[in-house]
Amino acid sequence: MSIVVTLLIALKALGRNKMRTALTMLGMIIGVGAVITMVALGNGAQAAIEEQIRGAGTNMIAVFPGSATAGGVRLGAGNSPRLLPADAQALRGLADVAYVAEGVQSSQQIIFGNENWRASVVGTNVDYLMVKSWPMKFGTFFTEQDVQSAAKVMTLGVNVADILFGPDMDPSGQNVRVRNHVVKVLGVMAPKGASSSGQNQDDQVFMPYTTVQKKISGSRFLQYIAAAAESGDRIPQASAQITEMLRLRHDIGPGEDDDFRVQTQDDMVAMRTATTGTLTSLLAAIAAVSLLVGGIGIMNIMLVSVTERTREIGLRMAVGARGSDVLVQFLVEALLLSLVGGGLGVATGFGAAEFITWYREWPAVVSSDAIVLAFSVAAGIGVFFGYYPARVAAALDPIEALRFE
Repeated sequence: MSIVVTLLIALKALGRNKMRTALTMLGMIIGVGAVITMVALGNGAQAAIEEQIRGAGTNMIAVFPGSATAGGVRLGAGNSPRLLPADAQALRGLADVAYVAEGVQSSQQIIFGNENWRASVVGTNVDYLMVKSWPMKFGTFFTEQDVQSAAKVMTLGVNVADILFGPDMDPSGQNVRVRNHVVKVLGVMAPKGASSSGQNQDDQVFMPYTTVQKKISGSRFLQYIAAAAESGDRIPQASAQITEMLRLRHDIGPGEDDDFRVQTQDDMVAMRTATTGTLTSLLAAIAAVSLLVGGIGIMNIMLVSVTERTREIGLRMAVGARGSDVLVQFLVEALLLSLVGGGLGVATGFGAAEFITWYREWPAVVSSDAIVLAFSVAAGIGVFFGYYPARVAAALDPIEALRFE
């Protein structure tokens, strides 16, 4: 029997009870739609994280204090105080390192007239703009001379500027107060948004690191060093050169652990997206349970169909149909149920992902791999759960089937 005839018979059989057929497909629709939606939201979250990290700076490499040891006890990452301005200065001579910016931070109240706002004070140097690829909105950044003289100058993040001076106002030349210091505002940074860690980068102010060390924090150590490689393909070489230089400066011998950590953008992307990927897989696995339920529904309905059509099966066998013809017929019907349900499920998943993106402003990315996987799983479920009812139908004795009431 030709495949066209088989399909026409299958469509006619499924169309006899439209409500039952629709309810049977509903399990597949919900299952496939849920999987598509969960994977799309997970992919969107990963893409957003990657974009945030890539947008943090050009070819950026970050150096953080590592683990210190006191009395034989390892104190954990971030406890080593051994990052000094001299370390940053040494990195400027490396062949594959284009820019180096010292980093110290302190949370302080910024006061202007009757307005005040608590912001993160970032102490750095003039290379910071190039490392972070961050343009100015108003005014200028501080100069190398300001860094050398520990001048009381600052550049504001756009959120701080809007709160203290009003939206879209240029505060360049105004004075603000930080603790007991009067500080001159040089300009305002362009909007940057949230960092990969979720911090609002527009809620920061920027000063020479020497000023922050000497007049605000009182610490001579750096909290981090931000560097930029000459180009994207030179990041591994720059990272290796930084590690080698710092080990040499810190007198770390062969086989000894580093007292600092070097992280590249790829490291940060992998670290941030690993958790998201695990969560996406977990949600997709939970959603896939409804696919199993949908498959069981297909098996149940096909078994009922075999019982209802026993006399029809017997008559077809009596006029020459083989058992394999009956087997294929019922397999095609089960496959139609799962594939049509899978197609509607993909459309439902698309719609749900778009709705969540619009309603909750959550990024969603529907990948072609997810669609292919959903259809493949739907087809597999149709064949797997449809085979047993089809086998039962094919094994019927024609004489007994014709006698069935």
